[in-house]
Amino acid sequence: MAIAGASGFVGRALVDRLLDAGHRVFALGRSAVDGESWRGTAAVGRRCDLFSLKDAEDALLGADVAVYLVHSMMPTARLTQAHFADMDAILADNFGRAAASAGLRQIVYLGGLLPDTDALSEHLASRAEVEHLLGAHGVPVTSLRAGLVVGRGGSSYRILERLVRRLPVLVCPRWTQTRTQPIALDDVVELIARSLGREALYDEAYDVGGPDVLTYRDMIARTAELLDLKRTVIDAPVLTPGLSTLWVSTVTGVDSALVGPLVQSLRHDMVARDASLLETLGVEPTSFAEAVRRADEAMSTVPKRASSESVADRPAARVVEGPSSKGGPPEARRPRPDVRSIQRLPCPEGWSAHDVARAYLQWLPRFCWPWLHVDVSPDGVCRFEIAALGLCLLELRLSAERSSADRALLYITGGVLSDVHYGDRDRLEFRTVGDGSAVMAAIHDFTPALPWWIYVATQAPAHLVVMRAFARHLRRQRRRLGAEDPGDDALVDQSVV
Repeated sequence: MAIAGASGFVGRALVDRLLDAGHRVFALGRSAVDGESWRGTAAVGRRCDLFSLKDAEDALLGADVAVYLVHSMMPTARLTQAHFADMDAILADNFGRAAASAGLRQIVYLGGLLPDTDALSEHLASRAEVEHLLGAHGVPVTSLRAGLVVGRGGSSYRILERLVRRLPVLVCPRWTQTRTQPIALDDVVELIARSLGREALYDEAYDVGGPDVLTYRDMIARTAELLDLKRTVIDAPVLTPGLSTLWVSTVTGVDSALVGPLVQSLRHDMVARDASLLETLGVEPTSFAEAVRRADEAMSTVPKRASSESVADRPAARVVEGPSSKGGPPEARRPRPDVRSIQRLPCPEGWSAHDVARAYLQWLPRFCWPWLHVDVSPDGVCRFEIAALGLCLLELRLSAERSSADRALLYITGGVLSDVHYGDRDRLEFRTVGDGSAVMAAIHDFTPALPWWIYVATQAPAHLVVMRAFARHLRRQRRRLGAEDPGDDALVDQSVV
């Protein structure tokens, strides 16, 4: 079986649980080492960047079931121009595609409790979308929807614990009055382990929670009491979500990119509507007090420096094999200054990802006239040139073998604006997701040739301007409802699957 997100706090505990039960485990991660023992255990590490469909396909070879524990609320590159929900959508779509290709029998996904409302926060709406996209390619998904998971290394619990430890006076905004149903890490791990391979749970979603329904204010007060700390709690209903994010991030040291979406998701009560899965699977629920005690005990058994930051908190260093910047030996390794840029664009009704890609190459020269010319050769090589000089800015090559009906993949292979020294991972893709009403335009692992500060000040913002303008163009096309066909250029052979 494979675990995506094995380096997170749930993943680490799950690997131990599955190894104790005698399972063979593939631990997937961006910093894993292929074929080596993972963290000194019998688990096999597989290096895998889930933004790459090819990586995902290779990582799932030989697995029969998989657990998906991935969330991308933090930046994943030196420069990330993307909303976390769009990154999560591509990751989940890649995993669902790869799982279908590998013939997996089941994916178990740990998501979040969803309030009984259509007005979901961006964070919770993303969790729900991931749940859908994982199963969109035919592999049965078992979704476990949990609230705050109490355990060492968990981001939500860590915020709670640090607030209590660091502040003698705790100011509680209005959102702390919302109710939730925390669950112990041990219970989550046991539920996942017992769900694997159970056909009765295929294509089902289950709310899971502990025996205690508490407000966040209650949890703050109880945590202080359980940690034997005297704290004064003051209600402050005027504290807005924005100010709350700044306050929580400053006090806890947790990045606001992680805190903000979590705070935004606390507008509604998140209580399990039916938590009977614990009884069905024979898991005795752990109380909030016992879960906090175990988490605190686990914290006290690790060195102070290690306990202050979990592996999941630290972004994986992006390293590649190749010559160093100072002309070192080929085996030298250094951080890669990569770029990831993802935009979710409207997709005109009836259009495929290939149609959008063709439309982009037709529209861009008009938008940049008279400076830019785009030449598309019969074999799918696209050259973006300065018309007056014939200077190639970027060269892209269609990968027919890696494209499909709903995905057009082009590798960035040259041009004065790109440093392709690192191989063929620099790429641009267009893919439809979900019901086809949106298409993702994504640049992955792009290495600019310009000095970094010049790139950040010029090429990077220019790309965003272009993509926003292209989104407006697509909206106009969508409003036309059945206007002219986007064309049948030589760029894409739509019979390729």
